[in-house]
Amino acid sequence: MSTTEFAPASVEISQAAYECAHEVGLALARDHAAISTLAARGIQGPLLLVDSWFDPTLMDELRRLAPQRVVAAGFAEQVLETSLAEFNFLLVPVDEQATYVPRGGTDSRVWLVDGRGPVATLAALGRPIGASVIVVNGDLRAYPTDTRKMIYGAAQVEAFSEFGDDLAWQLAVVRRGDEIPGGGLLMFDGGFDRRLVAMYGHPTGSALGVLGEQGAEEGVERLQSIIQGYDADGSVVLPTFEIIATIASASAGSDGDYSAETARDVLRPWIETAAANDMYVVLDLQPGRTDFLTQAKYYEEFLRLPNVGLALDPEWRLKPDQVHLRQIGSVDASEVNRVVEWLAGIVREEALPQKLLIVHQFQPSMITNRELIQTPPELAVLIQMDGQGPINTKYGSWSRLTRPPDASQFHWGWKNFYDEDIPTPTAEEVLALTPYPAFVSYQ
Repeated sequence: MSTTEFAPASVEISQAAYECAHEVGLALARDHAAISTLAARGIQGPLLLVDSWFDPTLMDELRRLAPQRVVAAGFAEQVLETSLAEFNFLLVPVDEQATYVPRGGTDSRVWLVDGRGPVATLAALGRPIGASVIVVNGDLRAYPTDTRKMIYGAAQVEAFSEFGDDLAWQLAVVRRGDEIPGGGLLMFDGGFDRRLVAMYGHPTGSALGVLGEQGAEEGVERLQSIIQGYDADGSVVLPTFEIIATIASASAGSDGDYSAETARDVLRPWIETAAANDMYVVLDLQPGRTDFLTQAKYYEEFLRLPNVGLALDPEWRLKPDQVHLRQIGSVDASEVNRVVEWLAGIVREEALPQKLLIVHQFQPSMITNRELIQTPPELAVLIQMDGQGPINTKYGSWSRLTRPPDASQFHWGWKNFYDEDIPTPTAEEVLALTPYPAFVSYQ
């Protein structure tokens, strides 16, 4: 809204909100200090704004309201004596330091502005009709909880500035109100440090990891002991199931892809149990000779949920002439980016909180052109160092993978193996890693 629109808007708001008024505030639409002075004073009625003269529409509205007095700021007294001769008026001095502090509580309307315009003017105009002004500076999803609750609870939200394309979907996320388990709309930002601690495996048995050593409900209980110590640095710990959704296979299978897709009905109880216990789920893909996006789409119904993320394991991404355990697989950034674009689209379509996307890596060759992997705001893209073996070897792999210049564009994760690591690192030792290990899983 431009300054020239404030005067007629003030009359329209007054007409909509008041049948009469004890007092009316009056200022020039371009005089922001005068408007702030009146707003801070707390006028018991509407604020009417004047363009360059007292036009008939403004005067008609004053007569309709029939105020006991008009409180004005920023005018010469002789102007008021001439223009407001029929009204009792009080001229107050302009306070250049005056600021308008919006009242608390949930208003029926929220106005979003970019902060470059007259925020105080909009705030003062909005007060009579229950509208609060929020200055947008950055990602709406990162705003404090109270501000997000104000947006979520408003009957109507309007933008009074020109914003980029991101505002519309970020606003939709805030308005939908689904949060990441544990709170917030951003995975690792937005006011606190979050660390996901997971147990990894397949629901049907223990051969592929600790997750399958018990059922889902028992898994919830076991995770409570696994996560101990991971909040020692002040992090908010989010218990997580990391479930192998597609399993690398020694045989080609009927579809020839050397990968066995787990039926959705097998995974559903684990996902539902996680949701009921305020936990996160990561679905892990080992695609063999097919591609990651093809397999991800098979589990699309789960990825449209706010507590389910995705992991891509290039170790098991074969070329047409490769087989598992003879060669270590790899993936190029271009294939990862096809998943990134598809998954980010789901986040926008469903107005979901930021979704976690993990790419496993323990050798540089496993991800080619890693620096070209896209990291859009819809996703928190994380590289997990998931090697196993002697601890000094693992530390060396961590150093090699996190040292290149592109490492700063990703979040980072670590994996512990109960049987293969010598020895298995403690929580204290994992927390000593640099960069910050935002995801830790146990197999």
